[in-house]
Amino acid sequence: MNLSEVLDIDPDLLNYVVIPLLIFFARICDVSINTLRIIFMLHSRKYVATILGFFEAAIWLLAISQIFQNMGSWQTFLAYSGGYAMGIFVGMMIEERLAIGNVVVRVITAKPADELISFFKEQNMRFTNLEATSGDGPVNVLFTVIKRERLPHTVGAIRKHNPQALYTVEGVKKVSDGEVMDDKGFSRRIFRRMS
Repeated sequence: MNLSEVLDIDPDLLNYVVIPLLIFFARICDVSINTLRIIFMLHSRKYVATILGFFEAAIWLLAISQIFQNMGSWQTFLAYSGGYAMGIFVGMMIEERLAIGNVVVRVITAKPADELISFFKEQNMRFTNLEATSGDGPVNVLFTVIKRERLPHTVGAIRKHNPQALYTVEGVKKVSDGEVMDDKGFSRRIFRRMS
């Protein structure tokens, strides 16, 4: 007894629609998981990355086994490729929503940074302010390390208080400051952001 008889589905419908759709969604899942696994690896979350790797491999094996069983169908190849592309997109959206990790924000402004410094102090953010010289004259350079989830609020303040400022944001793997690296409630934050 074959799969179409077990599921009571027309064999053509199974081979040209159902299996390609299953492959498409399996690829979305495994590529999204791969994206998250890499992010967790970069943030030294070895246990989470290991578990995600297991599920990624299992889903990939299911998808590739269906490809090999349906080698003559262009729909399965299209579903495989389309699912891979969509999985990248979905994985990036999930990663943006989770906002895992820390970033260093560097602000360079010719305008006095007093209001921005006041904002950093009000938010209990640690920062460093340097007076420097650019090709156009004196500037202030501010550095702060924050949790990535606070980035939109911080960038909003930079744009509000120093709209002409140049700012850069870079990911940080490790920070020696326990206050920034506090991971209490890590799992709770992940599930809250995903919902």
